[in-house]
Amino acid sequence: MEIGQRIKEVRKAVGITQVKFANRIAVVPSYISEVENGVRQANERAIRLIIGEFNVSDTWLRTGRGPMFNEDISAVLSEAMGILKSLDEHAQKGALKMLAALAEVSRGKR
Repeated sequence: MEIGQRIKEVRKAVGITQVKFANRIAVVPSYISEVENGVRQANERAIRLIIGEFNVSDTWLRTGRGPMFNEDISAVLSEAMGILKSLDEHAQKGALKMLAALAEVSRGKR
């Protein structure tokens, strides 16, 4: 499997569109489409941004060996962190309060 196909797998694993994926790593959506379809090779900058933004295993992305994501974090947490990073500081604090309230409800404390 080529790196473009693995990039597509990452995108699907985190459940976002090519447009949202592109926005998260600061490239144009057509770049993601071309990489996923094997028309273009992913450049080193994009690879590093994908690894950092989505907590993807460097080894897996480059070679296909090992787990897709670094073991210390799940794809859901990676997606949540990316969303939080995209918010301004005020919105981040509000989102964290909402998550704390949701966690309390989930644990049956309310």
